[in-house]
Amino acid sequence: QVQLLESGGASVQSGGSLRLSCAFSGVTDRPYCMGWFRQVPGKAREGVATLGRYGHSTYAESLKGRFTISEDAAKKTLYLQMNHLKAEDTGVYYCASDLSAWDPCSQERVPWASWGQGTQVTVSS
Repeated sequence: QVQLLESGGASVQSGGSLRLSCAFSGVTDRPYCMGWFRQVPGKAREGVATLGRYGHSTYAESLKGRFTISEDAAKKTLYLQMNHLKAEDTGVYYCASDLSAWDPCSQERVPWASWGQGTQVTVSS
């Protein structure tokens, strides 16, 4: 059973940056697919970015260029670097993972079996 623990959410001014972290445990091998999703007020949960075990990343088209997904394998931690934040980026950000092999790790097709509890990001204009 994969456990995921997000951190790094905060309140920032528009134009600022944040880095979210997601530490995973409970498994020996890194889950094949890991990703970030967000729940923005008034909208359905949406995919932000995913990163496969062998480095293949995907991004929501609207977030490309501002958000970057990465990881530190030694620390068993997934990151989401968010730059040039906007008020519409406000929401709860979730880390998710799945042990099954997908290439790429599609935000829509992967079943995303494990989820973290979420971390709040608030961007004020």
